[in-house]
Amino acid sequence: QVQLVESGGDLVHPGGSLSLSCVASRLRFSLYALNWYRQAPGNQRELVAGISTGGNTKYLDSVKGRFTISRDNAKNTVSLQMNSLKFNDTAVYLCNAHHPTWGTDYWGQGTQVTVSS
Repeated sequence: QVQLVESGGDLVHPGGSLSLSCVASRLRFSLYALNWYRQAPGNQRELVAGISTGGNTKYLDSVKGRFTISRDNAKNTVSLQMNSLKFNDTAVYLCNAHHPTWGTDYWGQGTQVTVSS
């Protein structure tokens, strides 16, 4: 079956950087829009960044200018570079693949990002 596996989560100080990766298997990767969501305890899941099949990107307002999403279709990988991390970036970050025509969604298990001094 389709698998999405995230990695790169860690404990980091405010102002620090992390790079998250999500590798997909058994998926026609190039046909899917790819998204990073996050969910903090007690909060709703929110869309952090997305990249379309054509490479167009979108970001949550609070991460614009700090986070960068990218995709490598040859490696079935979507990445999220996170700079200038803040306390309220702390959350579980989840990778999502969404087929824009069929509406199919696949999710990874998530990777924990903790920003703490």
